[in-house]
Order: sequence, then C-alpha cells, then structure tokens
Amino acid sequence: MTTRAPHSLDTIFAALADPTRRAILTMLLEDDMAVTDVAAPFDISLAAVSKHLKVLAETGLIAQERRGRVIWCKLEPDAMRAATVWIQGFGQFEPLDLDAFERFLETELPGPAGAR
Repeated sequence: MTTRAPHSLDTIFAALADPTRRAILTMLLEDDMAVTDVAAPFDISLAAVSKHLKVLAETGLIAQERRGRVIWCKLEPDAMRAATVWIQGFGQFEPLDLDAFERFLETELPGPAGAR
C-alpha cells in the first residue's frame, strides 16, 4: 500500500521543483517586489516570469497585490508549513556523529584502529 502526499504537498513540491521559481522565492525572502523587479535578473521574458509567478500564487507560496498600476509579489511563508512539517518527519533520526563513532571504534576494536 502506498501513501500519497496530500494534493497541497504535491503542488508545493511541483512548484519548488523549478529553479526559477526557487530563485524567485529566495528573492522575495528579502522584501515584497514588483513583478518587473522580480523579472529583471532573469534572462527570460516578462511573460515567462509571469507564468512562474502564477504557479507560485496558485500554490499559495506568494500573494500578488495590485498597487496602482504595479503588481507586487509577497512571500507567503505559512504556505510552506505543510511541506516543512512533512520534511521534518524525516529528520527524526539523529545525524551520525562520525567523530564519536571513531572514538568508539578506537576504544572497542583491537589492533591499529584501537592503538594510540
């Protein structure tokens, strides 16, 4: 029996799978940005960036707001909460402390590894 992640996780991970969208989210960590400012560092058309922003907005990772003639993008950090909780479930195991493991081997194994 396989268990599928909820649809929201599927869409969040699908949105995060694209490096351009991840770069956009990283940019929005700093501050809200106008769409034209988001598009500036990319070597793709404004229409292509707008499509990426649409995916991020539909996923709930960003919000867009019109202020006068300008559309602003804002990061929605709570939208990633479900994905963060899901990922953290895999972090329940302590990382392996290789230095402690080496010290253990030195004290427990006879021969060159245990010799000082």
